[in-house]
Amino acid sequence: MFHTEIHSVHFVGIAGTAMASAAVAMRERGFEVTGSDQNVYPPMSTFLANNRIEVMNGYAEKNLAHKPDLVVIGNAISRGNPEAEAVLEHRFRYCSLPELVREFFIRGKRAIVVAGTHGKTTTSALLTWVFEHNGLNPSFLIGGLPLNLQRGARFNESQWIILEGDEYDTAFFDKRSKFVHYMPEIAIINNIEFDHADIFRDLQAVQTAFDHLIRLIPRNGLLLANGDDPNLAPLLGVKFCPVRTFGLGEENHWRATNLRLGATASRFATPNHDYHINLVGEFNVRNALAVVACARHCGLTNQQIQSAFDTFKGVKRRMEIRGVEGGVVVIDDFGHHPTAIRETISALRLKYPTARLWAVFEPRTNTTRRRVFQDQLPGAFMGADFVVIAQVDRLAMLPPEQRLDPEKLVADLHAAGKPAAYLPDVEAIIEHLAKNVQGGDVVCIFSNGAFDNIHSRLLARLAGK
Repeated sequence: MFHTEIHSVHFVGIAGTAMASAAVAMRERGFEVTGSDQNVYPPMSTFLANNRIEVMNGYAEKNLAHKPDLVVIGNAISRGNPEAEAVLEHRFRYCSLPELVREFFIRGKRAIVVAGTHGKTTTSALLTWVFEHNGLNPSFLIGGLPLNLQRGARFNESQWIILEGDEYDTAFFDKRSKFVHYMPEIAIINNIEFDHADIFRDLQAVQTAFDHLIRLIPRNGLLLANGDDPNLAPLLGVKFCPVRTFGLGEENHWRATNLRLGATASRFATPNHDYHINLVGEFNVRNALAVVACARHCGLTNQQIQSAFDTFKGVKRRMEIRGVEGGVVVIDDFGHHPTAIRETISALRLKYPTARLWAVFEPRTNTTRRRVFQDQLPGAFMGADFVVIAQVDRLAMLPPEQRLDPEKLVADLHAAGKPAAYLPDVEAIIEHLAKNVQGGDVVCIFSNGAFDNIHSRLLARLAGK
């Protein structure tokens, strides 16, 4: 697909974290790089400018007037985009970002792909830090911001590349999961649940996608899988590559025992070492155990792994404390799937055992905007003391019969004895919280978007209370 005559590359949607990092890496390899995007702002605009990459503001056919040898089309770009239409009309050579990463940054290297419905960002960030801390200088592509690394992607000449394997689709012209492009030597699969209702029809369709990832592991590679997950179990009977399981159950090859879950850290034991990680909750013990199993397979010692665990700072927007005002702790969390919400609330209970816990939820993802999880969401919030539900994002883009019904969700929570409120706009939510929170409370805001800057606005309101 890729030929030696490629000298210039144009990125449509260049301001995404991974797109920008790939663009800079391509420039460092001697390619002429241009790109376009809308509403480019720091830190990506600064990152691109510092690396002398011109960003054209907005999408237009004239941005391709220099006839680049290759156009990389981001996964947020759809038909109707002027540049996508021009690429198709003029038969320019084009590809998705995962294809570019495969051909220029993975091929010939040792790729570790971290996949699963939950925990893949934390697990891939922790694994990358274990490698980085011990001098292995890996390339990486992570769908979040690891606080130790201060960037979500880096492509260099290391023999190792660690990739968060997203099951979401690749591009408007390639509806396969992104991770099928990543050439795994080692694949870690944390768990499988139904998600991404806009892409997958049902759980079986999600399992099929993960089965495609497993089929790519070579005979000298390794599949590391959560042995406690019933949805993953049917996929593990493969003979073409080694399979090792991890988890808490007795049958696992890598088993965590003697769990001690504290307010600021967790401890667990494997047969030959006791580990300590500055992350809270059983879910993070599983993530750490996957990292241990992978790192040991790759030749690192228990001491090297623990040394990295000691200095791991976590990932932005994963139980991230945004501030404290008037004794009220305001937390930002990316959780949107019912399991992720439930596990985060469970971890917050460990971290703040005596606090009153408020959960504020914006239904924003393509799945939570729909009524797919209507019946599961009430149970996800039962660990909180108070629940606030915001309006479904981009409401007009879904017919009423497909939408999540926040008022029914609140009614179900009331029926279960849980104080809850449906407050459509952010200003009303801030007012409600400001009136009702008290010193010592914890407010966890669940959203995968900016949510109208609710965190800063709430903190400012509490400061002036």
